[in-house]
Amino acid sequence: MAGYESEHTKFMREWMEKHPEEREEQKKGRALWWDKPQDAETTRQYAEGQVPAKAYPYSTEA
Repeated sequence: MAGYESEHTKFMREWMEKHPEEREEQKKGRALWWDKPQDAETTRQYAEGQVPAKAYPYSTEA
């Protein structure tokens, strides 16, 4: 039994089957925006700099 497939998903799947050359462009776009090398030191510094969130973010109390 096949699950639900949205119109958009179906369109993109069929389009990618017809345009296999676009896989490389898809990979480039993903690398540009998402696949970034991770640096443990930068991650640690970011975590140390976090400020605890207030219980109610719009509170005027300090």
